[in-house]
Amino acid sequence: MNEYLQQQVRAKDRAPQKLRNPRILIITPEITYLPRGMGNMANVLTAKAGGMADVSASLVSELYSLGADVHVALPHYRRMFNIDIGQLISDELRIFQEKLPDSRIHLAEDRIFYYRDSIYSGYGEEAANISLAFQREAINNIITTVKPDLIHCNDWMTGLIPAMARRRAIPCLFTIHNIHTQKISLAHIEDRGIDAAEFWQNLYFSWPPANYEESRERNLVDLLASGIFGAHFINTVSPTFLREITDGWHNFVPDPIRQEIINKEHAGCAFGITNAPDKVFNPEEDPNLEFHYSYDAPMKNKTRNKTVLQKKLGLSEDPEAPLFFWPSRLDPVQKGCDLLAHVLYHLVASYHEDNLQMVFVANGSYQEVFRNIVRFHDLFDRVAVSAFDEKLSHQAYAASDFVLMPSKFEPCGLPQMIGALFGSLPVAFDTGGLHDTVEHLNVEENRGNGFLFEVFDAGGLEWAVDQAMQFFHSSPEIKGQQISRIMKESREQFNLSQTAHKYISLYEKMLHRPLVV
Repeated sequence: MNEYLQQQVRAKDRAPQKLRNPRILIITPEITYLPRGMGNMANVLTAKAGGMADVSASLVSELYSLGADVHVALPHYRRMFNIDIGQLISDELRIFQEKLPDSRIHLAEDRIFYYRDSIYSGYGEEAANISLAFQREAINNIITTVKPDLIHCNDWMTGLIPAMARRRAIPCLFTIHNIHTQKISLAHIEDRGIDAAEFWQNLYFSWPPANYEESRERNLVDLLASGIFGAHFINTVSPTFLREITDGWHNFVPDPIRQEIINKEHAGCAFGITNAPDKVFNPEEDPNLEFHYSYDAPMKNKTRNKTVLQKKLGLSEDPEAPLFFWPSRLDPVQKGCDLLAHVLYHLVASYHEDNLQMVFVANGSYQEVFRNIVRFHDLFDRVAVSAFDEKLSHQAYAASDFVLMPSKFEPCGLPQMIGALFGSLPVAFDTGGLHDTVEHLNVEENRGNGFLFEVFDAGGLEWAVDQAMQFFHSSPEIKGQQISRIMKESREQFNLSQTAHKYISLYEKMLHRPLVV
């Protein structure tokens, strides 16, 4: 090489190189929506079971809007995505199958996903195999293609990936949405196409492994505990729930999971980031509502929505009746529906002159319990029990005065926040995410947004309902002013953009650099 060329090479080496944006890969089994421009068919890729879908969607959307190099890995749920490959014409099929040059959506392909109509399975072996198929594709294909600088995993369905990420020195965040796990042998994991021998020492086993061969068949891997153990950082979906776990408040949290969370907290690597409702929960423009309203003047159209719902459900049509709404699944283990079953008739009878009404829009084992109470006491004009329906649920938020959330424990909870956005004040047990998002109403001090009880029994719930009814009997001026304030403050406090920016700050902490340079 002549002297001139050597000088040019040396000058190029000395020139400052422009840093690229770090590449973020979010691996999630759920998503509500994806922003246009991320890849083909982004607008149809919707698969939701709970709050994970909402926070994943908002996080991706916020990162994308900021110009961050964000990628998403999802199972390819053809049925849930309403994609029928057999019906697509050839040009559409070609467009769908070919990735855009800058496509950031990566679908894990396996026939186990294609025909599902729900994300999770109630059958242990099937649930495990769905998870392993997703993780196999993520580990073997998606991660090697994307080459991320940071991986963000969600719940037990992605619990093996943090161990692999740690082995390959890729910073990994693991978000705990629910305390649910699966236990699987290394042999089963490997039979499903995942070479766990590469990272087996970063997994969490039922007992301390002596060596690889000893552990392969009998020493089961705990997926949720492995995700926590292997990840560099973790977060729960509310700060108080994180503290409750580490302080040992909940006996349903297995000891290995609790201990690994404690270890992460002691290392300064555990955080609580509260979820928020999806942007569709907006009474000003919700397409499910007969009458829209804002925090400026909510009461007139809330009342009109109430009479529409009463007529639809066969309740006595009374715009002045206090209406309580039960929005979450009827699960007596967590949601406190057993407390309400104890006092339902007494509450309706106690407030007979007020024509107190209850509306359930929820599935679960206690649905029949409440229907039996209605039949036995002939409460058909006071209590309506309906299976969950998305449109009806939105209408009930808009029509109701109060939302019932007496959960025994709550990692985050969304209905209490949605209710406040709609001017339907939450009645809740003081726990977990409910503690972080509900403050007992104090009209004199012009603060608070609901009614909290601190003793988890039927009497505690009844006391909180009595507190709500005292507020209901306030003057129209006081009620209107407080509900307007609560709706306005809720819009500022409960939004996914704020949640997304907390995750972004955590990413930057892990990477020691900004996401956009």
